[in-house]
Amino acid sequence: MKVLLVNGSPHQNGCTYTALEEVGATLRDEGVETMNFWIGNQPLIGCMACRRCAEKKLCAFDDSVNEFLAITPDFDGFVFGSPVHYAGASGAMTSFMDRAFYVDMNGRRKSFYLKPAAAVVSARRGGTTAAYDQLNKYFGIMQMPIISSKYWNMVHGNKPEEVRQDLEGMQVMRTLARNMAFFLKCKEAGLKAGVAWPETEKPIATNFIR
Repeated sequence: MKVLLVNGSPHQNGCTYTALEEVGATLRDEGVETMNFWIGNQPLIGCMACRRCAEKKLCAFDDSVNEFLAITPDFDGFVFGSPVHYAGASGAMTSFMDRAFYVDMNGRRKSFYLKPAAAVVSARRGGTTAAYDQLNKYFGIMQMPIISSKYWNMVHGNKPEEVRQDLEGMQVMRTLARNMAFFLKCKEAGLKAGVAWPETEKPIATNFIR
């Protein structure tokens, strides 16, 4: 079992990384492999809705989004971390997830289908719950079970050392990791026991124009 920890901060080893590392260390204690993926600090363009990904199954813009998509099939679960910018996820993380999830959906890749996911947000003070809600919406539309903790998955601090002083936040990260490991083990046991994958229906698309 392997979980990918996605760092959406422009600071590779900052507060978001510190929170993700607490998750990762506990996952490894639970026997789950982890890998860190940093989206980088170069500008990331948003999705242009060109739909070329339907054919290529990769994004037309070749950057960290495609690097990420190349390895997603190898992972059983995901934790996406972002700093809070104006009560939302970072602009780069928003562009990154918009494109990555659209490629997977539009290209029928199914790299995320029924794989557990969790959002982790880091802030100096406020805006955490709004950013947390934003990230969870990606998982919901991709049929990814959302893993929770004993509180919303957030940490507070302006520097990594301050995040480490957020003792409740660190505990939330560890609890999240244990819950993720438990879910992965249950899923693996269920599939081995012969539990069938859910029946899927042909997609139906409607709008509100009549």
